[in-house]
Amino acid sequence: MSVQSPVEPESDLAPAPRQPRRVGFSQTLSRWDVKVSPYLYISPFFILFFITGLFPILYTGYVSVHKWHLLQGQGDFVGFDNFADVFKQKDFWLSLRNTLSIFVISSVPQVIAAILIAALLDQNLRAKTFWRMGVLLPYVVAPVAVGLIFGRLFADQSGLINSWLGVIGIDPVQWHVDPLSSHIAIATMVNFRWTGYNALIFLAAMQAVPRELYEAAIIDGAGRARQFFSVTIPQIRATVIFVVITSTIGGLQIFDEPRVFDPAGAGGASRQWLTTTLYLYNTGWSGQYNLGRAAAIAWLLFLLILAIGMANFFVTKKIATGDASPSKKKIKAAQKRYEAQRNS
Repeated sequence: MSVQSPVEPESDLAPAPRQPRRVGFSQTLSRWDVKVSPYLYISPFFILFFITGLFPILYTGYVSVHKWHLLQGQGDFVGFDNFADVFKQKDFWLSLRNTLSIFVISSVPQVIAAILIAALLDQNLRAKTFWRMGVLLPYVVAPVAVGLIFGRLFADQSGLINSWLGVIGIDPVQWHVDPLSSHIAIATMVNFRWTGYNALIFLAAMQAVPRELYEAAIIDGAGRARQFFSVTIPQIRATVIFVVITSTIGGLQIFDEPRVFDPAGAGGASRQWLTTTLYLYNTGWSGQYNLGRAAAIAWLLFLLILAIGMANFFVTKKIATGDASPSKKKIKAAQKRYEAQRNS
C-alpha cells in the first residue's frame, strides 16, 4: 500500500513584489570610480596639450586673419590678405627652397649613416652602453653651442675645414657666400646632432627582428652583407619610413643652425640659407614686427607638416599591414629549418 503525500492547495494570492535593492553611497562611488577614474588619469595630458598645443594653434589662426603689429597690437580683420601677401613675397619661396635643399642634403646621408651605426651597435661589442651613450652625446649638446662651434669650423678665411682642404690642394670654399656650400655646412650641423638619435631608433628596431631569421640565413649560406640587405632592411622598413618622415618634419622646422651660422642671424647677405622658420622669425620679431603675416606663415608651415604627418600615418600603416603575414611565415619557416639543423 503506497502512501501519498498530501498536496497543498494552490494559493490564489500572487507572490509579493520584490523590493528594489538600495544602492549605498559606497557602491555608487565605486561605480563612478571605475567609469571616471581612467579619464581623470589621462586628463593632465589633454589639459597640457590644450594649453601648449591646441590653443596656440587656434590663436595663431585667429592672429593670421587680422592686421596685428607687435607693438601696436591687434588691428582690423583682413581675412586671408596675410596669406596672399605671404605668397607674393619672394623671400617666402626662397626660404622654402632653402629649407627643402637643406633637408635633402642632410636627411639622405643622415638616414644612411644612422642605419650603418645601428648595425654596428647591434653586433656583439664590448662596452655596448658606452658606445650607445656616445652616439647620443651630440643630441644633448645645446644647438647654439653646436652652431657656434661649426660656425668657426666653416669660417671662410680661417676655418679649420678650409685649412684641411688647403692641405690637399683644394681652394678655400666660401661657406657663407655660396648657397650650396652654406647648405652643406648647415646640413653637417644637423647631421652631427641627429644621426646618433636616429641610430638608436634603428637599433631598437633591429633588436626586435627575430633572431631565427638570421640563423636561417646563416644556414642558407648568407654572409653578413646578405643578411643585412635581405633580413635587416626589410624588417625595419616601417621604422625607416618613420625616421624619414620625422626627419622631414624636423627639417621643415630647422631654425637654430641657420640662425647662429653667422653673427647677423638673417640667413645670409643674399638670404642664401634663409629657412622658413627663420623667415617667420624675421617677419614677426626682427625688423618687420608683422605678427599677422608671421602667423600666416606659421599656419602654412603647420598645414605642410600636417600633410606629411598624414602621409606618414597611411604609409607606415600600409607597410605594417602588408608585412605582418609574410613575417610570420618567414619566422615559422626559419624555425623549422633551424630545428631541423639542430636535430641533425
